[in-house]
Amino acid sequence: MTSRILLLLAAAALAAPRPAAAAEAPRQIGGRLELFVDRYLIETLDGAELRLGQPQPREVVLRFDLPWEVPFSGAHTVLKDGDLYRLYYRGGNTDAHGEYDEGAEVTCYAESRDGIHWVKPILNLYEYRGSRANNLILPPQNERRVSHNFAPFIDTRPGVPPEERYKAVGGTRKHGLFRLVSGDGIHWRLFSTEPIFHGYALDTLNVAQWSPAEGVYVAFIRPGGTPFRAVARAVSKDFVTWSKPKLMDMGDTPPEHIYTNATHPYFRAPHLLIALPFRFQPERAVLSRSEHNALRTHYTQRVGISDAVLLTSRGGHTYDRTFMESFIRPGLERGAWAARSTLPGLGVVPTGPGEMSIYITTHHTMTDYHMRRYTLRTDGFASVNAPFTGGMLLTKPLVFTGRRLVVNYSTSAIGDLRVELADGEGRPLPGFTFADCDEIVGDEISRTVSWGARTDVAALAGRPVRLRVAMKDADLYSIQFCE
Repeated sequence: MTSRILLLLAAAALAAPRPAAAAEAPRQIGGRLELFVDRYLIETLDGAELRLGQPQPREVVLRFDLPWEVPFSGAHTVLKDGDLYRLYYRGGNTDAHGEYDEGAEVTCYAESRDGIHWVKPILNLYEYRGSRANNLILPPQNERRVSHNFAPFIDTRPGVPPEERYKAVGGTRKHGLFRLVSGDGIHWRLFSTEPIFHGYALDTLNVAQWSPAEGVYVAFIRPGGTPFRAVARAVSKDFVTWSKPKLMDMGDTPPEHIYTNATHPYFRAPHLLIALPFRFQPERAVLSRSEHNALRTHYTQRVGISDAVLLTSRGGHTYDRTFMESFIRPGLERGAWAARSTLPGLGVVPTGPGEMSIYITTHHTMTDYHMRRYTLRTDGFASVNAPFTGGMLLTKPLVFTGRRLVVNYSTSAIGDLRVELADGEGRPLPGFTFADCDEIVGDEISRTVSWGARTDVAALAGRPVRLRVAMKDADLYSIQFCE
């Protein structure tokens, strides 16, 4: 161990116990997976820091090149449904004068078996310009315009009728937000002819989800009437009656244009809501007129640039903005530096044993408009990171259930990680000290912590404990107490 780590361990061993009265109420985490995307579990960091993940650009997985898709495709949602990945998105054309044609809006569908290779199936459901040979699941329409920002989800509420397993919302300020349901994700019908959220802007991908931790449906919409684009939240017990939308609180952070919010439960920890908005800079421009002409950018999309950011929520009307930095930058492609590019779709899905995928649309309205896949390690939105000189994490008091502690971590060849369990006041527990802990070196999504080959921590379940984690050139992404 480095001298820095030795000093940290010595300081931890000599630290005065924290009086119970001075500590906040223990975090009741049970057997939940907990990610280090915020400071919810963290008491102190010494020499370590919270570090934002870095999604890696991968292949182009879909090009928007069919007559009913271009140039105004948008509102993309990816769902993993068993072994099938489903993609829903808007198709949109211009009229004879080059203006956006509201009556040509449609909802398109694609699917994949691996999240990488996608096909646009010929569904033969709706006619488009004289043919049913297309991938449309909603036809051209003016009456309600649900295709403008159609956003589906799989309803995991216990007892939901099979014919309503899939739900969606879509609509505009003029028409309100309509609710739709489906039994197979392909054939959709109106849940009600009465829209919800009249008088709100709604000019974005408004989303609805079932929030299992809260036991309610939640909707995240663009309210309008604010100096900056913002997000408001409403809830419903039954998908019928909804509360009045209330602005989300983003804490003491500078105001920014948060456009699409892409908020949804994280698939491994559904009590945690992940949001991947695209952050819009409406007055900035990067590309020259000649570049726009070469790329054939629609004239409405030549001013404004955007990137993707990470927000999280643990319920209620609060987003946590631990990280103000860009989560996904536009990058080297010049076409990504135009309005409404670098736009994350709704949905983060697993695409491998240690990998999850995010889908970004870019080159909006251009001749090569496409969707690109980005990947992160599982749980890798952020981490507690320690440098070569070492660092220490001390958690708040936790109350857990389960028999073993599992960590998702990564070290360098020279790095390592050790865990000590302490009581609620910070006193090391015999048998679970740093000296007892077996060294953790490597890179694993699920590693059981052991102390002299001992892994059973069931005797500590149900009472407040703290974790101390000593790290060197390492990242800790998540923890979980498991049966």
